[in-house]
Amino acid sequence: MQLSTENISENNTRDFAKKTAFAILFSISFAHLLNDLLQSVIPSVYPILKEKYQLSFTQIGLITFFFQLAASIFQPFVGYYTDKHPRPFSQVYGMLFSLFGIVLLSFASGFYTIVIAVCLVGIGSAVFHPESARVSFLASGGKRGLAQSIFQIGGNIGTALGPLLVAFFVVPNGQRYILVFVIAATIALFVIGRIGFWYKKHLFLRRNKENLIIQYHSLSKFQVNFSIIILLIVIFSKFFYSASLSSYYSFYLIDKFKLTVQQSQVHMFLYLIAYAAGTILGGPLGDKIGRKYVIWLSVFGAAPFALLLPYANLFWTDILMVIIGIIISSAFPAIIVYAQELLPKKLGLVSGLFYGFAFGMGGLGSALLGKLADSTSIEYVYQICSYLPLVGIICYFLPNIKKD
Repeated sequence: MQLSTENISENNTRDFAKKTAFAILFSISFAHLLNDLLQSVIPSVYPILKEKYQLSFTQIGLITFFFQLAASIFQPFVGYYTDKHPRPFSQVYGMLFSLFGIVLLSFASGFYTIVIAVCLVGIGSAVFHPESARVSFLASGGKRGLAQSIFQIGGNIGTALGPLLVAFFVVPNGQRYILVFVIAATIALFVIGRIGFWYKKHLFLRRNKENLIIQYHSLSKFQVNFSIIILLIVIFSKFFYSASLSSYYSFYLIDKFKLTVQQSQVHMFLYLIAYAAGTILGGPLGDKIGRKYVIWLSVFGAAPFALLLPYANLFWTDILMVIIGIIISSAFPAIIVYAQELLPKKLGLVSGLFYGFAFGMGGLGSALLGKLADSTSIEYVYQICSYLPLVGIICYFLPNIKKD
């Protein structure tokens, strides 16, 4: 029987809005895992591409920059458009872009082909995230921090698995084996197709019953704008620092501790798993103690460990990276939900803006840090970047959101 707003009572709609759809949350989280798995292939194959095509660190940074630029620049526009015209199956189109990008990357023959390939994956990511964040919101049943953490943990696990799978499949066999990841893209198309049908049936929640699931706050327009600026500065600090870890950590381990590519990928996996674990904590903790405090402690709290990292041996490097990963990753689910609560009627625009800005800062950071590494050293890059989490102290000025 076709669902319609006419034959569903307001009470039933309200009950649905309060019910957390865990099946959908875990499905969108799994789709996020597969999407970010494809993204993580790109930095994971940098050592292979660098050696095969004699790329400089500057070129590696530029590849990341164009990848993140493609992933970031379209997201606010996608979010703004889908706020007005929701597209339940837009994620399918995004995944097709990523699929074509992975295929092209496996056959890339030089710097420019690699750039085109990573841009296709970036565009796919730009289409995927805003509507996926909206699905997470609709399925949350009011537990928005928990829902965002479940959604985010999928992406973090995918990011963690990428280097490990590259180490086992691509490093021993060569660039062509990147095609293995086409399997992940194919599975993702099936999952997000099913989610699209669920989303299509429940669009009435936004069209006609939006006030039942939106919580408004009592902040002034100035306070909202001031808070958005603080959050963007925090994202700059967090993702600029994260760029040094995600793009250059393998090179750092190889250069400082003389590890092989495969060994460095295993150490990278430890950090990424810790990063995923921290994501689980951030959302529910924000629901309980307030998102402001989670954001503040997770960014500024990583500073002491980041400052110690450049001077640690391999054993303590692993320990510090696990601690940094857990602490700093707990911020992003809280940041996204806090921003959504600041602008509760612009979910797509807010999600697109913050995901896009995060990717953009990661890309800009990679480009600039690659240039710095070429002119100095990877170890010097880590010494400079260790001060970035100190910027998190400005979160003290974020207001506590009180809902009406």
